[in-house]
Amino acid sequence: MSEVTSPSVFRRLFDRVFPKMPDFFTLLTEQCQHVGITAGRLVEFMETGDATVGQLIRQDEHEADRVKIRNLHTLNEAFSTPIDREDLYRAIIDLDEIVNYCKTTVSEMEVLGLAPDKHCLEMAMHIKLGTDALSQGYSRLAKEPAAAAADADAARKAERRVEKNYRRAIAELFVGDDYIHMFKRREIYRHLSNAADRMANCANTLHDIIVKMC
Repeated sequence: MSEVTSPSVFRRLFDRVFPKMPDFFTLLTEQCQHVGITAGRLVEFMETGDATVGQLIRQDEHEADRVKIRNLHTLNEAFSTPIDREDLYRAIIDLDEIVNYCKTTVSEMEVLGLAPDKHCLEMAMHIKLGTDALSQGYSRLAKEPAAAAADADAARKAERRVEKNYRRAIAELFVGDDYIHMFKRREIYRHLSNAADRMANCANTLHDIIVKMC
């Protein structure tokens, strides 16, 4: 009888002392996918100005918080990680911040009574392309981390396109004397720029992880 039960007792003891490593690759990929969904809705909102889509983005922000908290809790409780803990933390926080800025953009447009314009749409489209690249890159880490370097570069290029569009938008905006409108619209452009900044941070973190793994 003891020969049958001993392995089970040993296994339970081993699992308590050395708990199974969480699958952080899957957790980050899932978080990226959530961000990609929100970025897609941001593009749709900038195309249509549909308040229903704006509401979905606000709901996404609550779901993003749930995913962030789950991932942070898993990180805090993990005995060991396949990726540097600081890199994991940075990725989790910055991915969540992209969603936060998408939500802030939509909410303030509605509060300030601003409709989408061509610059908002172009920036949103590049943010979507960048988040898609991040999703693909983080999903590759488990099996082909070196291949994810191209995805990190693609996300950084998307951020640079947002910044170029931001500068063009500001140059066009500050012409004339409707200063109230200028400052309102600038706030919206800045939120989109901030979302792109967080996207670039995620790309930099992805590249750091690749270097350490390869």
